[in-house]
Amino acid sequence: MTLARFLLAVMLGALPEVASVDPILSYPPCLRYRHSPPGGAQYPDYRTPPSPLCPRRAVPVLRPHAFQAGHSPPPHPGRCPAGQPGANVTDLGSPCLRWAEVPPFLERSPPASWAQLRGQRHNFCWNLDGASRPWCFYVDARGQVDWSYCACRLGPSFPVLRLSGGSSVREGRVELYHAGQWGTICDDQWDDADAEVICRQLGLSGIAKAWNQAYFGEGSGPILLDEVLCTGNELSIEQCSKSSWGEHNCGHREDAGVSCTPLADGAIRLAGGKGSHEGRLEVYYRGQWGTVCDDGWTELNTYVVCRQLGFKYGKQASSSHFEESPGPIWLDDVSCSGKETSFLQCSRRQWGKHDCSHQEDVGITCYPGSNGYKPSLGFPVRLMDGENKKEGRVEVFISGQWGTVCDDGWTDKDAAVICRQLGYKGPAKARTMAYFGEGKGPIHMDNVECTGNERSLADCIKQDIGSHNCRHSEDAGVICDYFGKKESGNSHKESLSSVCGLRLLHRRQKRIIGGKNSLRGGWPWQVSLRLKSAHGDGRLLCGATLLSSCWVLTAAHCFKRYGNSSRNYVIRVGDYHTLVPEEFEEEIGVQQIVIHREYLPVSNDYDIALVKLQGLEEQCARFSSHVLPACLPLRREKPQKTASNCYITGWGDTGRAYSRTLQQAAIPLLPKRICEERYKGRFTGRMLCAGNLQEHKRMDSCQGDSGGPLMCERPGETWVVYGVTSWGYGCGAKDSPGVYTKVSAFVPWIKSVTKL
Repeated sequence: MTLARFLLAVMLGALPEVASVDPILSYPPCLRYRHSPPGGAQYPDYRTPPSPLCPRRAVPVLRPHAFQAGHSPPPHPGRCPAGQPGANVTDLGSPCLRWAEVPPFLERSPPASWAQLRGQRHNFCWNLDGASRPWCFYVDARGQVDWSYCACRLGPSFPVLRLSGGSSVREGRVELYHAGQWGTICDDQWDDADAEVICRQLGLSGIAKAWNQAYFGEGSGPILLDEVLCTGNELSIEQCSKSSWGEHNCGHREDAGVSCTPLADGAIRLAGGKGSHEGRLEVYYRGQWGTVCDDGWTELNTYVVCRQLGFKYGKQASSSHFEESPGPIWLDDVSCSGKETSFLQCSRRQWGKHDCSHQEDVGITCYPGSNGYKPSLGFPVRLMDGENKKEGRVEVFISGQWGTVCDDGWTDKDAAVICRQLGYKGPAKARTMAYFGEGKGPIHMDNVECTGNERSLADCIKQDIGSHNCRHSEDAGVICDYFGKKESGNSHKESLSSVCGLRLLHRRQKRIIGGKNSLRGGWPWQVSLRLKSAHGDGRLLCGATLLSSCWVLTAAHCFKRYGNSSRNYVIRVGDYHTLVPEEFEEEIGVQQIVIHREYLPVSNDYDIALVKLQGLEEQCARFSSHVLPACLPLRREKPQKTASNCYITGWGDTGRAYSRTLQQAAIPLLPKRICEERYKGRFTGRMLCAGNLQEHKRMDSCQGDSGGPLMCERPGETWVVYGVTSWGYGCGAKDSPGVYTKVSAFVPWIKSVTKL
């Protein structure tokens, strides 16, 4: 034995074990690396290892003489079974150190319970609390002793979890380890049921609470999951409904978090039922759960309990339907007014004072709420595919299936009932014509008739479930807490008139071929050129770009068919869904059309035009967060060198039909030689070449998007109209990029006409 090892043994009080000739158990060949583990590999920085893969139970203090030479440690809920692959190997294949060989000073703190293993001469992976994955110490690539979870498993294979950014190990941003890297979860649909599963998986008891909008700070790395929908009863997030790994439409400002608050006296739960929404009412006091006697129990008491548990309504149920409690009866003669925010605020006897038996325990059924909706009477309701949790397509859960509601007769009164049912108190706005996209599955309801005063949608049904004459293009939607268009003060209007290229509503990107739905108000300079109609439903002809309150930029070829008489056209600003009137939407008459003098209908060159709107000088279109002008490029500016992050937008051909909602698609600018080779002499120096030529990523703008903008972001977050959608061969056709009028070549002409 070396002197160093002898001194180490004396310090740890384990000389007999170190002096033993017992060999370290070798790790199985199937887990050996052909080379050393990657240097600098990141491991979970837990203070308490996660994942309740084994039930909690009392753990005896281990003593050095417990393991004799030639014998394996006895079975233990927190130990990898001897002989199982990975029983003494880390996740990365590194052999575990014997517990007696761990130095006294470590760079990274291990789980607190490991002190009981000091001096043991075996190298099996352990976790003494019995509630999470076994782990062990190993020597990393830098020669330093570190700890890591082991390759063996004690139960189902659950993703590795950690909480980051919190003030304690019991709260933080939820991070998952998947495919070799740590990442976050988007907070879409994130609620307390999801938090319950996270806390359970981490082995943290107590009250689980969900936190949204990066409450614990923005993470880094990939966003691994979105649309997580747990019932609250799962053992692992892996068992919850969710998006595919890496599939999301979020940024890190939407990272999900949880807190797992330790139980305190007065905490309540429903136990012994089929789910967390029903069961025998139990209250926590002095470290023990106990029941409540039903003497004097009222509906108001039930309401307070269900509301505290996150549900909106409930009813008393016979406790005989639920498993009997073996614990004490803590409360009796409870009386609530219905206004209490906590069950303990209700009047009651002293703790433990009662004259009851467990046959008189209070049983409750709350109407279950998960999957992004709050509980409701009759059947669950949820909102889908909105830009936030307060809006979306209305979906109801009937006969085991989520389905939609047809918009026949759908009004703001119906929307008010939906929003009230979901717990929102502000004004409600109905949306029709699949405003939030078409749903899937059955159409459950049609001809809903609410007065606006009903407690739930179930009270408004006038015909049989499943009876309808609709398609999903008529799916109904709502916006809750809707406050409509806010009038801007004069100073605000003046400040908006002095800026260009400003996107006030672009934080969340949610079709154009290869494209996807844009955010409402996300492209405030996008306008449309339409045929004039007495009914305000004129045909969409072309897209266009707002340059100022009174001037619009579009393509000259848009006026080929119907001529250049201003009386034939109107410009619609502030539009998102072409069939649904919206608060910022406005149709403005055309005063003047100016087509470039060099443009010839038989040619695609000089394909640019300006449209002047009717109204007072520079007071034609009213600016708002949804209506703002784009910036012009500099004269002869070369966007390939100065621009990045380019998009095309419009209501054009999506590959299946013309879109009702404004679409967007990211698009790369291409070297001009690509279009010169493809289009020969038709491509000139006054044109831009753009598009994605990869087969699986083709993006192009088509018929309905003619005249619309190609926008690129300059450093400083201002957006510039570099192109006007002009022409191309086909729509998203292979090896045929789109051709756009190069706006920078026409800046002097634009300024001379508009005086901008």
